[in-house]
Amino acid sequence: MFNSQAPAPGDLPSSKQLVKSTVIAAAAAAVILVTVVLPSEYGIDPTGTGSMLGLTEMGEIKTQLAEEAEADLKKTQEMQVPAATGATTQQGSGLMDRLIHEFGVRAAFAQEMRQDEMSVALKPGEATEIKLTMTKGAKATYEWIAEGGVVNFDMHADGNSGETTSYEKGRAKPSGSGELEAAFDGKHGWFWRNRTDADVTIKLKTSGAYSDIKKVM
Repeated sequence: MFNSQAPAPGDLPSSKQLVKSTVIAAAAAAVILVTVVLPSEYGIDPTGTGSMLGLTEMGEIKTQLAEEAEADLKKTQEMQVPAATGATTQQGSGLMDRLIHEFGVRAAFAQEMRQDEMSVALKPGEATEIKLTMTKGAKATYEWIAEGGVVNFDMHADGNSGETTSYEKGRAKPSGSGELEAAFDGKHGWFWRNRTDADVTIKLKTSGAYSDIKKVM
């Protein structure tokens, strides 16, 4: 068994050194909070550093997606009707009706083909978002152009049951095109932001299996 030798009083940090170390650590944490955490997570950029590092846009997108997911979840909860308790035959009939209704709606959405064009003007710093209402597996082709400049974008989706996903992101892009396949039932589309010093007009063309197209912001 060994007895450890107690350190000499001179080897221990003084109270002043401990206070100084604590203050330095707190200041460093505050700097990281203001310059990195707030811009990247909440889109709050009091110093402007987040914009320089590209973190502010990330936080704004996260906040926007979180708000939309919460709003969709509330709508879903409001639309849910408690199942009635009754005889076995009534429950079976109700279940069959719901299945027929659900698959009937899905089939109608899947077969509905449409074409649309939309145009949105964005001043410097402004953003917009356009969403398609699609069922899982439905496909739509798209093409968008930023006339007058370039934009940052996020092609993403918010599900009816709270799901979220991002299909593609880009910075300083003049255009985009391709095919969008819905990962789940819900709203699927694009978020654009004009980070230039000039006005930009977004022109979007879509064609495919979706029931609605709407500018949500």
